[in-house]
Amino acid sequence: MARAFEIEPIDATFGAVVRGIRLADIDAAAFRQLHDAWLEYALLVFPGQHLRRDEQVAFARRFGALEFEILPISNVRSDGTVRPEQDNDDVIKILKGNMGWHHDSTYMPVQAKGAVFSAEEVPGSGGQTGFADMRAAYDALDAATRARLEGMSAHHSLHYSQSKLGHSARKADGEYHGYGFHDGPVPLRPLVKVHPETGRKSLLIGRHAHNIPGLAPDESERFIEGLIDFACQPPRTYHHDWTPGDTVLWDNRCLMHQATPWDMTQRRIMWHSRIAGDPASESAVSAVASG
Repeated sequence: MARAFEIEPIDATFGAVVRGIRLADIDAAAFRQLHDAWLEYALLVFPGQHLRRDEQVAFARRFGALEFEILPISNVRSDGTVRPEQDNDDVIKILKGNMGWHHDSTYMPVQAKGAVFSAEEVPGSGGQTGFADMRAAYDALDAATRARLEGMSAHHSLHYSQSKLGHSARKADGEYHGYGFHDGPVPLRPLVKVHPETGRKSLLIGRHAHNIPGLAPDESERFIEGLIDFACQPPRTYHHDWTPGDTVLWDNRCLMHQATPWDMTQRRIMWHSRIAGDPASESAVSAVASG
């Protein structure tokens, strides 16, 4: 069957730009081809889509149930004013936390499958979104490190990662104390993940990962940071320069991502739809009570 769209691979170990397709209008056959391309490339970039919010939600739903339908990732308040960076409020702290490499929802009982992300307004410079291929990172490890990792796991917590920015959402008066800041058990996840659809192994690390059982906290932190530094290097990384109307789809099971800094006096409005993971493959292996 001829492909219903054009694919141009990105100059990295993963990712492709897809043209000649309107995401709001694809039929079942084109979606099957698109799904296959997503599993192969892990990141698909769709320029010039300009999806309405309901269209973005409908497209994301084609990949499965949603963890949440759509949320703004933005330094612009609902009244249209820009949040002053110097106020360093809870939302600014979340935006800055997102600048660390991470997988989405590893701190939840079930890790997300993927996400659809789109740009409404972007700053004149900066504000890219970076992606990193954890499949290629695992493949690039030496045999001794791969063997060591097979038996290792780490806990994942948004409380932990945001605390490094002085952000505690346990206080009742905080502006952001909802999604992800749960007081339930802290998930434990293996450092090596097997993709449930492709069978490929990848690293499962990122800024939420900490407290590897069997290691002292400082040793655990150094080990995870070393893995992140190793993994997130070219040709395993790609940073997308946004144009309003762009939409991207990524596989959260094998890619990490990060925001990058921008002049926060400039507006940046992005829309995020998160695809829920399958509990059979994305559940934590165990959990401990939160402190």
